[in-house]
Amino acid sequence: MKDLIHLQTITDLHKLFNLGNSFHPLVTVLDFSKVTEQVKHNSKITTDFYSIMFKNYCKNHVKYGRKAIDFQEGNLICIAPNQVVEIDNEVEEREDKMGWGLFFHPDLIRSTSLNEKIKNNSFFHYEVSEALHLSDKEKNILLECVQKIQTELQENIDVHSQYIIVSTIELLLNYCSRFYGRQLITRGQNNKSIISQIENLLTQYFAVNKINEQGLPTVKYLADKVHLSPSYLSDLLKKETGKNAQEHIHFYLIEEAKNLLLNSEKNVNEIAFDLGFEYPQYFNKLFKKKTGKTPMEYRNLN
Repeated sequence: MKDLIHLQTITDLHKLFNLGNSFHPLVTVLDFSKVTEQVKHNSKITTDFYSIMFKNYCKNHVKYGRKAIDFQEGNLICIAPNQVVEIDNEVEEREDKMGWGLFFHPDLIRSTSLNEKIKNNSFFHYEVSEALHLSDKEKNILLECVQKIQTELQENIDVHSQYIIVSTIELLLNYCSRFYGRQLITRGQNNKSIISQIENLLTQYFAVNKINEQGLPTVKYLADKVHLSPSYLSDLLKKETGKNAQEHIHFYLIEEAKNLLLNSEKNVNEIAFDLGFEYPQYFNKLFKKKTGKTPMEYRNLN
């Protein structure tokens, strides 16, 4: 069984790597070229803080989600609090170790606007295989943000410190969103294949009436079928089609509801139950939201 290491504070992180005290109790920047990894293999690590890491090397095999992280590619990995990172057997040392890590506790941003905005940064919940592949220009842009935070941390903390640090973190996350948008666009051909798979999955799901057995399809169900994380799938679909994964499910659901309303003698409540709704009023509300009419109004008009 793997040992579980739970890091509650930034101080715990510094202790793990045998570093001195951090400049700030809620945020730190690490230069990985100067850090000696102290984590034993066969360990699991969870934290209470956000981690954003760019590395080209790791002493151990690291697994996050369902796949191993290949730091050799120099990818950017974003990890939300309470996610599990697994450490396996050691790999061969390299001399050209480089990279940085930005770690910040939710308490740092709790009283700021970023506390709500960060919930929209779905890339914190992507799988490792969906990591951000940065161009040299993009690497430098993010590095400049991290260096600004590091410089501010080395100054005496004053009334402006938190605002400057948090606003720079927000800037970095905005760049990450932009770069992920670019990545989704440049993988357009692969994205089209995924969209086609999703459409086929939903068509078949409703055609064979799986709803009666399994209930409504979920975003996780679709994501598992195409081997993506739910967050990445939703972002990909939103970028390509304008509708996220849940909206795609609702589209097929409403189309099936229209078919049943016009081609069966069942009342609205029966149709709602057939479509997996435990409470018919939820079906009525969703149908009106998507079509502008109640189910009965749609049936009567058509």
